[in-house]
Parts: sequence; structure tokens; C-alpha cells
Amino acid sequence: MAETAKWYVVHTYSGYENTVKATIEKTVQSRGLQEQILTVAIPMETVTEITDAGVSKTYDRKLYPGYVFVKMVYSDNTWHAVRGVRGVSGFVGPAGEDPIPLTEDEVYEMGVEKREIVVNYSVGDTVRILDGPFSSFTGTVEEIEVEKNSVSVVVTMFGRETSVEFELDEVEVISQ
Repeated sequence: MAETAKWYVVHTYSGYENTVKATIEKTVQSRGLQEQILTVAIPMETVTEITDAGVSKTYDRKLYPGYVFVKMVYSDNTWHAVRGVRGVSGFVGPAGEDPIPLTEDEVYEMGVEKREIVVNYSVGDTVRILDGPFSSFTGTVEEIEVEKNSVSVVVTMFGRETSVEFELDEVEVISQ
């Protein structure tokens, strides 16, 4: 049943996000809904501020205040389990209709789920470019920035070496 689970956005009263998340998780446990409601998330970002005195202060901040994201199999039962939680004002979607789930791209763009990218090459390796105008070119990996999903590759064009940036999955290592 987990394969039909999708992400839905739940609107909460201001400041109730953590309480709503905890209550939904308790409801899932007490009602045995682990197969229908899989994950409850509040996307966060780490912020570092430097005060006027030069002291740095790091804290977590909610990316979407007033919203909680729930990965669940949508049904009357799960709707009531989430909607009945104190602090929830409703699902995001057209009024009087079923809520609309987020697409996979929206989920990743909003930071609700992270894609795990496994890089099987390192700086200095020879790679083949798989996509775009440089498709089938080969080059040498110059720099890898996993958090930015980018790799810089030095390719030779018209007898000159040029550094070109690609997404991590647009190149593959050439077996040695």
C-alpha cells in the first residue's frame, strides 16, 4: 500500500506546526495507521546570523511556517485522522474537494524529501558526458559540489581546454 502514498500539505494555525506533527505521529501509532500515513515533515533550514557584536548564532527555521507535509495514502480514514488534529485548519487544495497531492518534483524543490545522489567518480577521473550539447564528449573531473548537484569537467574543444559545469547525473566514469 505504501507505493500509492503521496505528499499532501496540511495548513495549521500559526505556531502549531510542531504540535500538529507530534499529534499526527501519536495518532498514527495509536490507530495503527503506519501503512497509510508514512511520514510527517516540517521542512527546515539552518540559518547562521552574525550579530552586530560579531557573534555568530545558528538556528533552524521553518521553510513554510503554518504548513506540515504528510506522506500518506489518501482515504476517508487518513483524512479524518489528520483533519481531526487540534491546530489543523485543513488540507491545501480546492475548497470542498479532495486535496491535491504534490508532484515528485515539487516535493524535492520544496525540500520535503532529499534525493540521495551517489557519486562514483572523484576529482581527476575521466568521465563521459551523457546529456546536452557535450553529449559523448569525455573530460577530466575538476571539482565536485554534491550540495549544489554540480560537477565541473575539463573538456577539450577546438584544441583548447574548457571547464564546463554539469549536474552530477549527467556524467559517468569511464571504466579504467
